Amino acid sequence: MIAFSCTGIKKLYGIDEILTDVTFSINEGEKVGFVGSNGAGKSTLVKILTGRLGYDSGDIFIDKSKELGYLSQNLSLDSSNTIYDEMILVFSKLIAYEDKLSALEEEMAKPFDEDNSEYHSKVIDNYTRLRDQYDIEGGYVFRSEISKVLYGLGFTKEDFDKNISILSGGQKTRVALCKLLLSKPDILFLDEPTNHLDLAAIEWLESYLKIYSGTVLIISHDRFFLDAITTKTLELINGKIKIYNGNYSQFIELKKKNYELELKAFNLQQAEIKRQEDIIKKYKSFNREKSIKAAESRQKALDKIERVDSPDREHKIKKILFEPAITSGNDILECKDLSMSFGDNHLFSNVNFFIKKEDKIALIGSNGRGKTTLFNLIMSKLPPKSGEIHHGRNIQIGYYDQEQSNLTPNKTILDEVWDDFPKLNQQQVRSALASFLFFGDDVYKEISTLSGGEKCRINLLKLMLSKPNFLLLDEPTNHLDIMSREALEEALLSYSGTMLVISHDRYFLNKIVHKIMELEEYEIKQYLGNYSYYVEKKNNPKRFDDISVIEGMTKTKLKAEKKKIKQQKQDEKKLQLKIKNLEKEIAQTEESIEEHESLLCKEEVYSNATKSIEVTKTLSDLKTSLSNLYSEWENLL
Repeated sequence: MIAFSCTGIKKLYGIDEILTDVTFSINEGEKVGFVGSNGAGKSTLVKILTGRLGYDSGDIFIDKSKELGYLSQNLSLDSSNTIYDEMILVFSKLIAYEDKLSALEEEMAKPFDEDNSEYHSKVIDNYTRLRDQYDIEGGYVFRSEISKVLYGLGFTKEDFDKNISILSGGQKTRVALCKLLLSKPDILFLDEPTNHLDLAAIEWLESYLKIYSGTVLIISHDRFFLDAITTKTLELINGKIKIYNGNYSQFIELKKKNYELELKAFNLQQAEIKRQEDIIKKYKSFNREKSIKAAESRQKALDKIERVDSPDREHKIKKILFEPAITSGNDILECKDLSMSFGDNHLFSNVNFFIKKEDKIALIGSNGRGKTTLFNLIMSKLPPKSGEIHHGRNIQIGYYDQEQSNLTPNKTILDEVWDDFPKLNQQQVRSALASFLFFGDDVYKEISTLSGGEKCRINLLKLMLSKPNFLLLDEPTNHLDIMSREALEEALLSYSGTMLVISHDRYFLNKIVHKIMELEEYEIKQYLGNYSYYVEKKNNPKRFDDISVIEGMTKTKLKAEKKKIKQQKQDEKKLQLKIKNLEKEIAQTEESIEEHESLLCKEEVYSNATKSIEVTKTLSDLKTSLSNLYSEWENLL
């Protein structure tokens, strides 16, 4: 049964058409991922579906018996409440039951009066009926349910009585998410639910949503999260919805295949149209009655062809290139017996680790443990309470700040970049900005007016232009859409420098890093592998013992593992080169096909049987070759 659907939804902002012809339907119980580039209109469409925003035309169907729940990026919480009090609001009906039951209990406790026996019986009946209803609706378990959800999303018992007014923005988001999950709506709309959650909380939310009985639509750029939960994917592109059956990874494969098929059909039709137009032009050039009639006949047939649309393409960041200006030494960083606290707030102690050249390491740990603080210690912005930090030779640190605090709000985009790199001329700066999707008059927008994703792109550009050899990245994928994340990943995979990254993006961690450092209160644990390896090792400590924690590994094993990782990188580069060469050969073959098709239009060829057969034979061979090349190319992807 359909839970909700849209038909031909259109939405304008002024003269800008955000949604053009949105048509889709979602069935009850489906878990659906909703993807698209930043600014595509995803949040706009969800606001329309939840009645928070109007639309210009089209139809929406939502089962009126269904309760809707919406987690937006803009929250509405009562700041005077404590966290726990805000959760209790969800169960106001049960609290009212409790008040009534308490009142009835007081009545039942009064001395029995024979003259009012009917009244006493009625009180007991009302109490029994109300208590049963209270039980059916979860009255005896809702408080434990509140605790379970709050604990699951990272709150401690001590947090329950904290006033919402003193919470950070990320904590308020988690409070709103807890409240929404506890209300258990039939249709749940989630807009970036994993922002501000640590890894443990994200994994808990995954488990919760997997068994959630209602319908769920999730706007998210967290690819690992989408893979774990969703079975259908909606993509919003150029104001329209495309539907794919499958989770995010399956969507990517299907999208790639669909695009290639659509592009191939489009190119084939365009080639045929061009061939027909060339023939028509040639016939007309003969200027004879018979050839003119033939041209007119072909033109009529051409006009009746149903044209294949060019497949949709999104604007995406051009290749990001991180190139160190100078080469560092082999020893990048060593930390000995570090400890840090702020007043009574103890963050960590006994932290020991070293970083070598070309290491790509993830720093993980619970929210509030001090990961960003450790970055500040490394950059000498803060002194440690105790311990030592030693930097290697020729180290140039490039820092990506998740808070975007290094941007000046009243500067324009152009000035923000140009002021940091005054040796570049205006054309060079504008060209660099265009490669990061800031075109035309966009460069004169003030930083304060930009979205989180736009600010991220500016910081990535500045980081690229600074050419560091040691990257410290604090949540670099937050606010980036999926295409921008993929561009960043490609850049970091080919980066020849060293990287230490804080991230909750498990897809990113699996793809980029080869070592995990987990920051705990009294130590830092190290795992030689990506995020999936880390999870497997945590769940099954004895597995992979030969390549586990770096402490205790023999130099031979460590060297062998690094050699294996290096070989994997080399194999990946070889594969990419082979794909690139195949694409070049495909392009050359397609050009040759067009040339031979043009030859068939020439009178000296089509009027000569021998030449015509020869060209046709070559053309057939070329098309067979092209088909084989496409098959080989598809198998490599």
